[in-house]
Amino acid sequence: MATEQPPARAATSETEPQWGRVLLCGGTDWAKLGRKGSKKAQDESQGPDLLEPHILRSLGNVKAVSVHTSHSACHCVVIDVDGAAWLFGRNERAVLGAPALGEVISESSPLKVTPQSLNGAAEHTKFVHAACGRSHTLLVGSEGQVWSCGANNMGQCGHSVSNEVTKFKLIDGPTHAGNQEKVITAAAGLNFSLVLTESGKVFAFGSAEKGQLGNGVTGEHIVTGGKLVYDAEPEPLLVRGALDGKRIVQIACGQQHSVALDSEGVVYVWGCNGYGRMGLGTGLQNDVLLPKVVPSFSGPNPATTAKAITTGPTNTVVIDQQNMYWMAGKWKNTGDGSAGQPYSSFRYFQEMMGCNVIAASCGGVTHWALVKEEDGSIMTIAFGQGASNGELGLGPDEPKSATKPTQNKLLAGIQILQVAAGQNTTFFIAKPSEKLSDLPRHPFEMEAPELCVVCNQDTGDDPNLLVCERCDNPYHIGCLDPPLDAVPDGEWFCPDCEEEPGAPIVVGAGKKPKKSASGHKRKASGSFSAPKRRK
Repeated sequence: MATEQPPARAATSETEPQWGRVLLCGGTDWAKLGRKGSKKAQDESQGPDLLEPHILRSLGNVKAVSVHTSHSACHCVVIDVDGAAWLFGRNERAVLGAPALGEVISESSPLKVTPQSLNGAAEHTKFVHAACGRSHTLLVGSEGQVWSCGANNMGQCGHSVSNEVTKFKLIDGPTHAGNQEKVITAAAGLNFSLVLTESGKVFAFGSAEKGQLGNGVTGEHIVTGGKLVYDAEPEPLLVRGALDGKRIVQIACGQQHSVALDSEGVVYVWGCNGYGRMGLGTGLQNDVLLPKVVPSFSGPNPATTAKAITTGPTNTVVIDQQNMYWMAGKWKNTGDGSAGQPYSSFRYFQEMMGCNVIAASCGGVTHWALVKEEDGSIMTIAFGQGASNGELGLGPDEPKSATKPTQNKLLAGIQILQVAAGQNTTFFIAKPSEKLSDLPRHPFEMEAPELCVVCNQDTGDDPNLLVCERCDNPYHIGCLDPPLDAVPDGEWFCPDCEEEPGAPIVVGAGKKPKKSASGHKRKASGSFSAPKRRK
């Protein structure tokens, strides 16, 4: 998986990290995404394709510091400023740790998980990172713990092999030289996982089929009927070889390959090398069973070493010290960079030659880059051939697919703090602003009343009206407790939404007007679609 490293957490105060609001575009019919030929794909749609970025209403007033998914995942984890995790998406094989909630956990009713609800967490523990494989999930705690759940048929959850781990369970380890290592980040592929420790060591567990565990073997052997099977490694194993003595600072997983970046800017790769996805430049596509150094970023010129890494299903992306964007492998369906013409060595994108790229993410077929402009603003670049669910978010009147890097103009003027691309959906964390508040919300229609929910009077064009950013319910400023003297600047959320951040959003269940003096209920005459704030 393309590991989403946490965004820069520059403190806005002594206690609060940098945070923003969650946006999404692309598919939301979680049960059917990526299943065009299945019976599920023939059933009636249970969620729309969002062709432009939307503010996620359910987390509209949750202060999010990071969002995590992967190119092979149809689920998502959001971590907030308090260190709680919010999970939603496809829940098959208990990938979200809640089998009783069904096959899907709606993005409008995300599941909140706190470390204190799990075994092995101290009172002050917070979640600091997460990783999403195709069917398993890892949560990393501030004390170095890792919890996992979901498919575990190859030990990818770090527990004894079983069909699945139905609830988040603490992983025993990793350990080195008899000492417990403190984990700081994690990554997940189709059926394997990596964790990075504070000391700069990488541990791997799960399937070794393509060498993605970096231990020199695939564990291949023949069983009854001549069938080939591969060993499962549920215990976190230290990745050695070329990583010995190196301090690793970032990790990432493709579907079946692994990538690591050390403190000197050197990139290491191992696992499946089909389509030349590791950029070793040999022309060979043999699996790599032990970590190898990528020649393109091995120096000696410090400017040409790497600053950041990420991965797609069959490609690898590197941002170098000059903030240039490089890619290797198969990253589109036809033409240069496709299965027939993959990039066996890393190539830079001329369309982004003058861009100061500071972050990247790869989805199922999408590629994203955040570019810092001279004035300090962030430009969001997106491209991807075969994007069919609107996951590029270019807009309802624009093509869904793009083979060349292009600016997402709908996000122009919005400070994107992080982008995390999923299999068919893209997620963002964006800094609150007036421009951000102009974006549509998901779900779009709330059927909120046209009457002030306190005084039951018609709101009309009252300049002293406030509309909740999350639920669309209208209030006169004088009806609030305590009343306000003027319409406040910036975001505003009603008392009910402030009291229950992240509470389920139910379309058509807006708060109804109170009874009038005559004892009759006054009904709203339709859905409330006024602007978020009237002045």
